[in-house]
Amino acid sequence: MHFEEMQTPEAAELGAVEVHGVTRQSFILSGAIAAGAAFGLGAVSPFVSSALAGTGDIDILNFALTLEYLETNFYTVKAKTVGLSGAAAKYATQFGEEESQHVDALTKAITSLGGKPVPMPKFNFPVTSESTFLGLAYTLENVGVGAYNGAGPSVSSGAILAAAGSIVQVEARHAATIGALIGKPVTPDGAFDKPMTTKQVLAAAGPLIVK
Repeated sequence: MHFEEMQTPEAAELGAVEVHGVTRQSFILSGAIAAGAAFGLGAVSPFVSSALAGTGDIDILNFALTLEYLETNFYTVKAKTVGLSGAAAKYATQFGEEESQHVDALTKAITSLGGKPVPMPKFNFPVTSESTFLGLAYTLENVGVGAYNGAGPSVSSGAILAAAGSIVQVEARHAATIGALIGKPVTPDGAFDKPMTTKQVLAAAGPLIVK
C-alpha cells in the first residue's frame, strides 16, 4: 500500500492535527513521518521501528494514553463546536465518556507500575461540520484499533494485556458504529482485525503527530 493511496479526505484532515507535548517515541515517529512524505516509506521504516519497538509496558501504556487523551478531547471538546445533532450528538457524548474512562484506567495502570503518566497534550482538530467530524472520528477509532493490536504482542504483563484487550474492543465498536452511521465499512479488514504495519502507521496514524 502506498502513501498516496491512503490520502483519503479523512487522512488529509489528520494531517492538520497538531499535537504538543509528545513522548520521545512520538517525536521520533513525527520526524519519520515528515521524512517519509519527502523520501518514501522505505527510507524511514527503521526509524519507525525504533520508535515503536523495544519499549516497556509503561512506555506502551503512555503511548496508548496519549491516543486516549486525543479521542477524549475530540469527543468532549471539539464535538461541541461543530453543531452535531441526532445520533451523532448522542454517540459523541457516549464515546467521550467512555474514552475518558479509558484515560482514567490507563493512568491508574501506569501509576501502579511505578510510572509517570504523560501530561495531556494540546490538540487542534480541523473539522468544521458534522460530516467532517464523523469522518475524522471514523479514522481516529480505526487507528486506535490498529495501534492497540500492533502494540499487544510487546506487552509483557498479562493483566495489562487483558485490560488493553478490553479497551480495544470498545474502540472497535465505536469505529463500527460510526462506520454504519456514515456508510463506511464496519469491519474494514473483514473477518479479522489486523495490527498496524510500519507502512500503515506512517500512512494512516502518523499524520496525527506534527513536530
